[in-house]
Amino acid sequence: MNPVQALRVLMTLAISVAAVLIGIALWDHYMLAPWTRDGRVRADIVAIAPDVAGLVTEIAVRDNQFVHQGDLLLRIDPERYRLAVTQAEAALKARDVDRRLRAREAARRAKLDGLVISSESRETTASQAAAADAQYDEAQAALDVARLNLARAEVHAPVDGYVTNFTAQVGDYASVGKPVLALINAHSYYVVGYFEETKLPKLHVGDAAHMRLMDGGELRGTVESVPHGINDHNDAVGRSMLADVNPTFNWVRLAQRIPVRVHIDTVPDGTQLVAGQTCSVVIDEHGAR
Repeated sequence: MNPVQALRVLMTLAISVAAVLIGIALWDHYMLAPWTRDGRVRADIVAIAPDVAGLVTEIAVRDNQFVHQGDLLLRIDPERYRLAVTQAEAALKARDVDRRLRAREAARRAKLDGLVISSESRETTASQAAAADAQYDEAQAALDVARLNLARAEVHAPVDGYVTNFTAQVGDYASVGKPVLALINAHSYYVVGYFEETKLPKLHVGDAAHMRLMDGGELRGTVESVPHGINDHNDAVGRSMLADVNPTFNWVRLAQRIPVRVHIDTVPDGTQLVAGQTCSVVIDEHGAR
């Protein structure tokens, strides 16, 4: 074999080895390495619904406004609930008068001699006194409920967050338990990365994560948890409370995607997180934070 032929053979072998190594590297990167372009920024959403019904008389916030825990969101007409408190207070006073009367009567009869009054009469008055005490307690509880309803006519923010999807208007009738707005908890943002199941062996709780938003923002975080179940659309029993990940099927069956929760550790200044943003997630498989 002359030198030219030998060089050609060596070049062919070198190219073949390089191609194999590149193929292995690409396979490892795309099929096994723990990263995904399918990431979502999420946050805990509090559905704000009135605990009492009535006309909305005041709205103290606007859509997309930031509010602190305890800030007034809206006020429901309190007049009916004020009247209910007054009524409950009057009923409590009446029960108090009655229980005092029954207690004095029972005390007097208890002191009388057995020749003057029968034991049955004593028991009857004592029972009436006990019933009057119970009716007083019932009236006290009714007053507490009336006061609670009056307080609940003002709807306050349960957490720091951002008002969104605000549909209430002054004059609307607010129904009990019907949400009128959503409040995004400002301290609850996290990322869910949808990793193919083939990549789970290289992904562990506590691993460092790097996230890149579509707008170029860079986030750092830590793998917080890996689910132990997702909804199976072929399961006849149904698991509606499990995470529902839409499977992707072309002409071949693809690996199922598993939603992995990533805690956000650092957010650069000027980066605005929006629930629903997409991002890429890369896990540092060489060690935990």
